Amino acid sequence: MPPRNYWLFKSEPSCFSLDDLKKRPDGTEHWDGVRNYQARNFLRDRIKPGDRGFFYHSNVAQPAIVGLVEVVREGYPDFTALDPQNDHFDPRSTPGNPVWYMVDVRFQRELPRPVTLAELKEVPELSGMALLNRSRLSVQPVSAAEWQLILRLSGLTLSD
Repeated sequence: MPPRNYWLFKSEPSCFSLDDLKKRPDGTEHWDGVRNYQARNFLRDRIKPGDRGFFYHSNVAQPAIVGLVEVVREGYPDFTALDPQNDHFDPRSTPGNPVWYMVDVRFQRELPRPVTLAELKEVPELSGMALLNRSRLSVQPVSAAEWQLILRLSGLTLSD
């Protein structure tokens, strides 16, 4: 079995929140609308079923990691790019030559307590984390050490 990777998925709760994900059938939804090439490459090439992710609420008074998700479907073409009625439409993307990709994620759990951006910034061991280095990517990698440390900060003691 290949090693599991860890990710951070950012979303504005006014657009799509952890509660929204939890309410989806089977707690599963596609992570669509990503329009950054580096994040697209993660979705298309690196994120695999079984990978885990933090669900991060951005653009709120206290941005924070609020929950855990699991990737349940690897990258596939983002169909919202093909729909002229969708906010994420991109005329450069076609069924034969998709530009944008998405994955499916499933709700796992809420954190016992959110871990705020301000709190993350206070932890020296997290200084190299993409989130803390001006990354605006809506999907970004998290190291295994960062994953474990943030789980502990949240009050969880999961082995994985």
